Amino acid sequence: MADKKAVLFDLDGTLLNSLPDIARCMNRALSLNGLPEHPLDAYRYFTGNGALTLARRAVGEKCQDRAAQVLQSYSPCYSAHCFDESCLYEGIPKMISMLRDAGLRLAVFSNKDDGDVECVIRHYFPVSPFAMIRGRLEGVPLKPDPAGALQIAREMGLQPSDFWYLGDTPVDLRTCVDAGMRFIAAGWGFRTPQELKEAGAECIAMTPLEAARIMLEDLS
Repeated sequence: MADKKAVLFDLDGTLLNSLPDIARCMNRALSLNGLPEHPLDAYRYFTGNGALTLARRAVGEKCQDRAAQVLQSYSPCYSAHCFDESCLYEGIPKMISMLRDAGLRLAVFSNKDDGDVECVIRHYFPVSPFAMIRGRLEGVPLKPDPAGALQIAREMGLQPSDFWYLGDTPVDLRTCVDAGMRFIAAGWGFRTPQELKEAGAECIAMTPLEAARIMLEDLS
């Protein structure tokens, strides 16, 4: 299919390795509220559906009534420390450059709050290469609902079928499929390639440069 015109990127686990900062701040929030902390790898499975779901998963089934309070402790901590250990994955700047040079339009779509997404992108991309940056907005359901992805396509003046979607979780895969886009799984992200394959991913790139090559070969 040589008709792709744009790429929609997930943020955490795809462009950005934010897991250490997420885990540290949530563990601090749990500790402040008298709840047990979790190892880093547990957060690979807590993330992906927004901050409230992150808190609900972190507090556990028996303490769901504590999730809102834990989230109140987590949010200011993460806002203050979200750049402490987070970093772009190796190869991301080169991938972005390759795709832009090929004429593809780029956008970011995350379940983080919209303002937080814009702040993160400004930090790591002082000159933004993205035509659109979109996080959680009131009235727009979170991923895996495809509404946000479809809204991005409309606002960019494109059809969903014009997009590649690069993401690292089954949430991204479902969002992509339901939106009518074409998925590439980021095998370097929070979930393993095997998990992505079992979720239904047919195309898995192990590095950002491999993802770029897949998209560029499709254009040729």
